[in-house]
Amino acid sequence: MAEVLSQSQIDALLNSMRSGGEEAKAEEKKPEKKYRKYDFTTPRKFTKDRIKMLHGIFENYTRVISSRLNAQLRTTCAIEVESIEEQKFYEFNNALMEGDVLAMVDVTVHPRTEGGRDIEAEDPVMVYLSTQTALGMMDRMMGSEGESDREIPMGYAYTDLELQLYELLLKDIIELMGSSWENYVPVSFAYERTQVNPTLVTLLNLDETVVLVDMKLTFGSGEGRMSVVLPGNVLMSIFGEVNRESMGRKVASEDNSDEIFDKLRDSTLEIVAELGDTQLSLSDIYHLNVGDVVDLGRSKDSPVFLEIGGYQWFTGRMGTHKKNMAIKIDEVCYSAEQRSE
Repeated sequence: MAEVLSQSQIDALLNSMRSGGEEAKAEEKKPEKKYRKYDFTTPRKFTKDRIKMLHGIFENYTRVISSRLNAQLRTTCAIEVESIEEQKFYEFNNALMEGDVLAMVDVTVHPRTEGGRDIEAEDPVMVYLSTQTALGMMDRMMGSEGESDREIPMGYAYTDLELQLYELLLKDIIELMGSSWENYVPVSFAYERTQVNPTLVTLLNLDETVVLVDMKLTFGSGEGRMSVVLPGNVLMSIFGEVNRESMGRKVASEDNSDEIFDKLRDSTLEIVAELGDTQLSLSDIYHLNVGDVVDLGRSKDSPVFLEIGGYQWFTGRMGTHKKNMAIKIDEVCYSAEQRSE
């Protein structure tokens, strides 16, 4: 005869089935981890180290322009780097809308090597400031509090006055971009022109590799976005000069080290041997005569301190060598504490 279940057992079985079903559904709903696909047909031009270097450069740049915008906009402006990504130019170009404006920037690399000539990049760097952000900044520049939340229509066209203010705003912060590169190589960025409706003009080859730097701006009660497009050819020129300078500094440091050591080998140093010291009054010194003895409070066999440049470097014992006064070194004072005693 089949076993009959009690009501409590039936309830427990039903609850376990319900909880098991919910766990299964939860597992099904759990999103899968997404991985970015790597296109082996178009390998990356720039290594992670180069991207990391750019991240440090633009982190420094955001600090510089943040203080400048604080003064211009008369409000606290916070800027941070959101992402630095290598991509094709058409990916950035397809995201632009009719009415957007780009600032075209000329780039010149100034080699530090003797006889090196300035390198002017053929392709321009592009700076994009979202329309909402640009108009909000212009309002504050004209004296507004910038608190209005007006909606900007799609495809908004800048007026001539707004284009002038746009150029004034971008020209100042673009020229500051060169200061963040000084630790690597001198690079100057100069505002060239304002490009209206960039989607209708071929600025770069659509398949050109670029590095897109996205920055988030927060000022007043609004937020915005600023992007810098660095063409691959421009970065290759800059990184090439960085490599040459780093190699040059390495070779120069090696050559200088040999030269420095050669000069040190031929240099002379004054060594002062001090057995002890004492203090005398001026009257005692006045009455000193030949043959008088000054008590130093130490025996003749006590250690002698050898000083170089006012610091004790060695201790030794007094004696003679080939009928000349000499000192035999007993100990070397390696630590700074010993030398300063």
